[in-house]
Amino acid sequence: MASLKKHLTSRSLALFLLVIVVSACKVSYTFNGASIDYTKTKTITIADFPIRSNYVWGPMQSIFNNELKDIFANHTKLSQVKRNGDLKLEGEITQYNQRNKSVSSEGYSAQTELSITVNVRFTNNVDHKQDFEKQFTATSTYETTQSLSAVQETLVTEMVKDIVEQIFNATVANW
Repeated sequence: MASLKKHLTSRSLALFLLVIVVSACKVSYTFNGASIDYTKTKTITIADFPIRSNYVWGPMQSIFNNELKDIFANHTKLSQVKRNGDLKLEGEITQYNQRNKSVSSEGYSAQTELSITVNVRFTNNVDHKQDFEKQFTATSTYETTQSLSAVQETLVTEMVKDIVEQIFNATVANW
């Protein structure tokens, strides 16, 4: 009987220690890719990105700025503040171009490639080793038989989503 009691006590102690060790370990996994220590990083400042490109499509600026703010609002617990955030994103849309991508057998342009490049300055006021300035680019192709005005909104929206995901991954996903 004493042996059984001693065995149960040692098992209870082992189980208790296991619970303590497991609960003391801080492992943070999220399904959205963000790996943020919310005990240290609570806020983000996202400045509006102006268009500094020679070629401009007016709605692109608001589409980009809204999408960038939305991804951080929807996929992190960071509070967006106007200034002095723990994280800071700023930059500009530096290029919006189109160029011929392929030529038909008759010698005419068959496809046109549209591209957007965004320059981003990221400041991590919690850990300045993660600060960077980097350019992100996305491209999309459309048939030259279509007019740019007919496909522009759809293609710009797709490219903006691509760039915003690249920025999100580079800043808070630590891939």
